[in-house]
Amino acid sequence: MKPTETPESTSLFQESWRTFKKNRMAWFSFTFLVGLTVFAIMGKIVTHSVASFDPSAIRLADKFIPPLTTYEDKGDGQGLSPVFGVYWLGTDDLGRDVLSRMLEGTSVSLTVGIVAVGISLIVGIGMGGLAGYYGRKKLLFITVDTLIMRIVDIMLCFPAFFLILTVVALLPPNIYNIMIVIGLTGWMGTARFVRAEFLALREQDFVLAARSQAIPEWRIIFIHMVPNAMAPVLVSAVIGVATAILTESSLSFLGFGVQPPDATWGNILSDGKQFIFDAPWITFIPGFSILVVVLAFNLCGEGLREAFNPRLRRQR
Repeated sequence: MKPTETPESTSLFQESWRTFKKNRMAWFSFTFLVGLTVFAIMGKIVTHSVASFDPSAIRLADKFIPPLTTYEDKGDGQGLSPVFGVYWLGTDDLGRDVLSRMLEGTSVSLTVGIVAVGISLIVGIGMGGLAGYYGRKKLLFITVDTLIMRIVDIMLCFPAFFLILTVVALLPPNIYNIMIVIGLTGWMGTARFVRAEFLALREQDFVLAARSQAIPEWRIIFIHMVPNAMAPVLVSAVIGVATAILTESSLSFLGFGVQPPDATWGNILSDGKQFIFDAPWITFIPGFSILVVVLAFNLCGEGLREAFNPRLRRQR
């Protein structure tokens, strides 16, 4: 008699991962973003260690050179040689290599997006967790849940970009202030997601069992509840990175973001707008890069939403 075969058990993460890989657009976007991250890290190292990749090197004799043009040493001593003897993406109005500037801009944009979303996650998870777990407790004449949700409602009343623009205009324009401001104005959605998950989880059997064993509340929150509430937060975070990159690019384009000589996609786009007919590549290259990266983050976020949603998994 053959022993009965038991079906292989799979965890929720494994099942979600399989569903995610079946979504070709989401999987391609994820692969592209991983490659872009490696590209940004390499670009950060190379632009600060290899002289020919210097994004601030000015060579006025080589301004407005089209992409894929071979470099010719004119012997004038201006600036540095381009990458491997070729201007792969052309030069701008100061003769700076656009490829080197895009390398630096990629690392800046991804850093701003990831760090800003990290800040918003910390604030959002904290506020949402307090509202969901301690919501019934009163502070003077109002409950914790009501107080936090009213703060969220007030923050949502202000147009996010104009609020960021106002705050940034009052602060020194540097990358650190940009990350902090974007992060502190984007936590409301995360707080709502976490609150909703905590309201559903706090009456579950495993939470009640943990309370009955006199486990400290901080362990119940961070060990038992937060991991079970992370699925919608992860989806929101991935899409939030795209929003943060778009916001940073918009601020830099308007002159309130990262300032020259540091390069970002936004200020490269701003530098090229007045030469759009003479040197269109200065505008099209960063503009197309922003479009592709934001689209990739959105597609990846939609794929994660589908993977973590049991109803959508069954439909596929």
